[in-house]
Amino acid sequence: MDDFEGFDADIFEEEGDPIVFHSEAIEFELANSEKLAEWIEASASAEGKAVSAVNFIFCSDEYLYQMNMDFLQHDTYTDVITFPYSSPEDSYIEGDIFISVERTADNAKKFGVSPELELHRVMIHGVLHLIGYDDKTASKKKIMTAKEDEYLAKLLLK
Repeated sequence: MDDFEGFDADIFEEEGDPIVFHSEAIEFELANSEKLAEWIEASASAEGKAVSAVNFIFCSDEYLYQMNMDFLQHDTYTDVITFPYSSPEDSYIEGDIFISVERTADNAKKFGVSPELELHRVMIHGVLHLIGYDDKTASKKKIMTAKEDEYLAKLLLK
Protein backbone atom coordinates (compact mmCIF):
# COMPACT_ATOMS: atom_id res chain seq x y z
CA MET A 1 0.00 0.00 0.00
CA ASP A 2 2.98 2.32 0.30
CA ASP A 3 2.74 3.00 -3.43
CA PHE A 4 -0.72 4.54 -3.28
CA GLU A 5 -0.45 8.29 -2.95
CA GLY A 6 -2.60 9.69 -0.19
CA PHE A 7 -3.10 6.35 1.50
CA ASP A 8 -2.61 6.60 5.26
CA ALA A 9 -1.04 3.32 6.41
CA ASP A 10 -1.29 4.47 10.05
CA ILE A 11 -5.02 3.74 10.04
CA PHE A 12 -4.16 0.05 10.33
CA GLU A 13 -2.12 0.31 13.50
CA GLU A 14 -4.99 0.05 15.96
CA GLU A 15 -4.61 -2.71 18.52
CA GLY A 16 -7.24 -5.02 19.90
CA ASP A 17 -10.33 -5.51 17.79
CA PRO A 18 -9.92 -7.99 14.95
CA ILE A 19 -12.37 -5.97 12.84
CA VAL A 20 -11.77 -2.27 12.38
CA PHE A 21 -13.78 0.25 10.38
CA HIS A 22 -12.15 3.29 8.75
CA SER A 23 -12.93 5.86 6.11
CA GLU A 24 -10.58 7.29 3.53
CA ALA A 25 -11.23 10.31 1.26
CA ILE A 26 -14.78 10.73 2.64
CA GLU A 27 -16.57 11.46 5.90
CA PHE A 28 -18.37 8.26 6.84
CA GLU A 29 -19.33 6.58 10.07
CA LEU A 30 -20.74 3.08 10.02
CA ALA A 31 -23.96 2.67 11.99
CA ASN A 32 -24.20 -0.36 14.32
CA SER A 33 -20.50 -1.10 13.98
CA GLU A 34 -20.33 -3.34 17.07
CA LYS A 35 -23.23 -5.51 15.94
CA LEU A 36 -21.83 -5.65 12.42
CA ALA A 37 -18.45 -6.78 13.76
CA GLU A 38 -20.19 -9.53 15.76
CA TRP A 39 -22.13 -10.56 12.64
CA ILE A 40 -18.96 -10.71 10.55
CA GLU A 41 -17.18 -12.80 13.18
CA ALA A 42 -20.16 -15.17 13.46
CA SER A 43 -20.36 -15.48 9.67
CA ALA A 44 -16.65 -16.29 9.38
CA SER A 45 -16.97 -18.78 12.26
CA ALA A 46 -19.84 -20.53 10.48
CA GLU A 47 -17.40 -21.03 7.58
CA GLY A 48 -14.79 -22.47 9.96
CA LYS A 49 -12.65 -19.34 10.08
CA ALA A 50 -11.56 -17.03 12.87
CA VAL A 51 -11.18 -13.32 12.18
CA SER A 52 -7.58 -12.38 12.86
CA ALA A 53 -7.45 -8.88 11.35
CA VAL A 54 -9.92 -7.39 8.90
CA ASN A 55 -9.98 -3.70 8.04
CA PHE A 56 -12.98 -2.21 6.30
CA ILE A 57 -12.11 1.03 4.56
CA PHE A 58 -15.08 3.03 3.34
CA CYS A 59 -14.11 5.42 0.58
CA SER A 60 -15.28 7.47 -2.38
CA ASP A 61 -15.95 6.17 -5.86
CA GLU A 62 -12.92 8.00 -7.25
CA TYR A 63 -10.64 6.64 -4.52
CA LEU A 64 -11.67 3.04 -5.22
CA TYR A 65 -11.48 3.58 -8.98
CA GLN A 66 -7.89 4.78 -8.60
CA MET A 67 -7.05 1.74 -6.45
CA ASN A 68 -8.63 -0.50 -9.08
CA MET A 69 -6.40 1.12 -11.72
CA ASP A 70 -3.21 1.19 -9.64
CA PHE A 71 -3.34 -2.25 -8.05
CA LEU A 72 -5.46 -4.38 -10.36
CA GLN A 73 -5.08 -2.52 -13.67
CA HIS A 74 -8.87 -2.48 -14.09
CA ASP A 75 -10.21 0.67 -15.73
CA THR A 76 -13.64 0.37 -14.12
CA TYR A 77 -15.56 1.59 -11.15
CA THR A 78 -16.42 -1.05 -8.57
CA ASP A 79 -18.16 -1.30 -5.22
CA VAL A 80 -15.55 -3.39 -3.40
CA ILE A 81 -11.94 -4.47 -3.63
CA THR A 82 -10.60 -7.11 -1.25
CA PHE A 83 -6.93 -7.59 -0.45
CA PRO A 84 -6.45 -10.93 1.34
CA TYR A 85 -3.42 -11.41 3.59
CA SER A 86 -4.33 -14.99 4.49
CA SER A 87 -4.95 -17.96 2.24
CA PRO A 88 -8.12 -20.07 1.98
CA GLU A 89 -6.22 -22.95 3.64
CA ASP A 90 -5.63 -20.91 6.81
CA SER A 91 -7.95 -21.30 9.80
CA TYR A 92 -8.26 -17.50 10.01
CA ILE A 93 -8.88 -14.55 7.73
CA GLU A 94 -6.86 -11.36 7.39
CA GLY A 95 -7.26 -8.62 4.86
CA ASP A 96 -8.40 -5.19 3.82
CA ILE A 97 -11.80 -4.60 2.27
CA PHE A 98 -12.23 -1.27 0.48
CA ILE A 99 -15.83 -0.24 -0.20
CA SER A 100 -17.14 2.69 -2.23
CA VAL A 101 -20.00 4.12 -0.22
CA GLU A 102 -21.16 6.10 -3.27
CA ARG A 103 -21.22 3.02 -5.50
CA THR A 104 -23.14 0.93 -2.95
CA ALA A 105 -25.72 3.73 -2.59
CA ASP A 106 -26.12 3.91 -6.39
CA ASN A 107 -26.41 0.13 -6.60
CA ALA A 108 -29.05 0.13 -3.85
CA LYS A 109 -31.22 2.42 -5.99
CA LYS A 110 -30.56 0.28 -9.06
CA PHE A 111 -31.52 -2.94 -7.23
CA GLY A 112 -34.43 -1.41 -5.28
CA VAL A 113 -32.99 -2.12 -1.83
CA SER A 114 -31.99 0.09 1.08
CA PRO A 115 -28.50 1.60 1.08
CA GLU A 116 -27.81 -0.21 4.36
CA LEU A 117 -28.75 -3.62 2.93
CA GLU A 118 -26.54 -3.10 -0.10
CA LEU A 119 -23.65 -1.91 2.07
CA HIS A 120 -24.01 -4.97 4.30
CA ARG A 121 -24.16 -7.23 1.23
CA VAL A 122 -20.91 -5.77 -0.07
CA MET A 123 -19.30 -6.10 3.37
CA ILE A 124 -20.11 -9.81 3.62
CA HIS A 125 -19.12 -10.22 -0.04
CA GLY A 126 -15.63 -8.98 0.85
CA VAL A 127 -15.49 -11.32 3.85
CA LEU A 128 -16.50 -14.26 1.66
CA HIS A 129 -13.62 -13.42 -0.68
CA LEU A 130 -11.26 -13.52 2.32
CA ILE A 131 -12.67 -16.93 3.26
CA GLY A 132 -11.91 -18.22 -0.22
CA TYR A 133 -15.07 -17.81 -2.27
CA ASP A 134 -14.83 -16.23 -5.69
CA ASP A 135 -17.30 -15.02 -8.27
CA LYS A 136 -15.35 -15.43 -11.50
CA THR A 137 -17.85 -17.80 -13.11
CA ALA A 138 -21.65 -17.82 -13.19
CA SER A 139 -21.82 -20.96 -11.02
CA LYS A 140 -19.38 -19.58 -8.43
CA LYS A 141 -21.20 -16.24 -8.41
CA LYS A 142 -24.48 -18.09 -7.73
CA ILE A 143 -22.90 -19.87 -4.74
CA MET A 144 -21.44 -16.63 -3.43
CA THR A 145 -24.76 -14.77 -3.77
CA ALA A 146 -26.52 -17.59 -1.89
CA LYS A 147 -23.93 -17.28 0.90
CA GLU A 148 -24.45 -13.50 1.00
CA ASP A 149 -28.21 -14.05 1.30
CA GLU A 150 -27.70 -16.68 4.01
CA TYR A 151 -25.58 -14.39 6.18
CA LEU A 152 -27.68 -11.28 5.50
CA ALA A 153 -30.71 -13.22 6.79
CA LYS A 154 -28.85 -13.71 10.09
CA LEU A 155 -28.07 -10.02 10.55
CA LEU A 156 -30.34 -8.54 13.20
CA LEU A 157 -29.58 -4.90 13.99
CA LYS A 158 -32.58 -4.12 16.19
